[in-house]
Amino acid sequence: MNLRYRDLFNRGNQASGAQREALAGAVAAFATMLVERPGERPDALLGRIAHKHASLGITPNQYTLVGRHLLGAVGEVLGDAVTTELAAAWDEVYWLMANALIAMEARLYAEAGVENGAVRYDMEIAERVEESPDTVSFELRRPDGLPTGPFKPGQYVSVQVELPDGARQIRQYSLSTAPERKTWRITVKRERSAYGRVPEGEVSSWLHAHARPGDLLKVSLPFGDLVLPEGDGPLLLASAGIGVTPMLSMLDHLANASAERHVTVVHADRSPTHHAHRTELDDLVGRLPNGTLHLWYEKPEEQAAPHVHEGLTDVTLLALPEDVTAFLCGPLPFMRAVRGDLLTLGLSPKDIHYEVFGPDLWHSK
Repeated sequence: MNLRYRDLFNRGNQASGAQREALAGAVAAFATMLVERPGERPDALLGRIAHKHASLGITPNQYTLVGRHLLGAVGEVLGDAVTTELAAAWDEVYWLMANALIAMEARLYAEAGVENGAVRYDMEIAERVEESPDTVSFELRRPDGLPTGPFKPGQYVSVQVELPDGARQIRQYSLSTAPERKTWRITVKRERSAYGRVPEGEVSSWLHAHARPGDLLKVSLPFGDLVLPEGDGPLLLASAGIGVTPMLSMLDHLANASAERHVTVVHADRSPTHHAHRTELDDLVGRLPNGTLHLWYEKPEEQAAPHVHEGLTDVTLLALPEDVTAFLCGPLPFMRAVRGDLLTLGLSPKDIHYEVFGPDLWHSK
């Protein structure tokens, strides 16, 4: 496989087929929108992908290689059913989507004031904190001592590390504090093997084992379209596990601004012990005059407070304003369940936004 392609994408996801499934699913979703709503641009889908690509430093010439892998994936799925005409149709749809993404990514690079793909630079680890048994946070600063660059609450950066075999793998991590601070912070969960079917997270394992204060990391400029909206409308911030990180950034920003908007915060985790930034989350919500916190733990481990529940998240128990805007981040089953409950409560799909860590398989289900 081309080394550059290997470096760009998660090797575990490539091996499991998740990366191919996400790519094929995105093109299929794009094609479906073209057929069902020909007068509309699928900007939500394209915007999410464009921000991911910009954080990776994707350039226009790489779309030819990605397209070749896509058609290979289609061939694997459909086999002999892929005729010359069908392959040509998929190729046409892919390039319609690719050209739209190339244009969007060019705008993102221009807004960031960089050449296409030139998004990574050195950041120094200023502090390392063990946040839970399987998560660690890293405070990042510029080596020259100047303030870190601006970002929007909810955005992420890509971190590139060189692994023992020479591969330079890249992963995206949300910035977990407000933009007003002089440094950035990311929180990294170590992804462990699941029943032998999912490999260890290569980058997260390397960071946990090797990254220490004083070390330099290759970090991208901030990107991401799951960002805190301006105004004073009510918000629902719902997360599970490491999905709490973009919510922390939003809450930190709101608390610093003494925001009076109504903010309902929901978080689910295995237990209080595994809940990274648990005390910080409680403190941030407590600083909001109209903030409420609701926690769901599979194993509460302690005397439950009124806002702590046992089991799986159930947002139907909450009194949510009709005009609430919801932000979701966490494992796909969690987000699908919460989104379904919110739709049942009457929320419009356009008012429910989400962030996926890893290949975006949402649209393919």
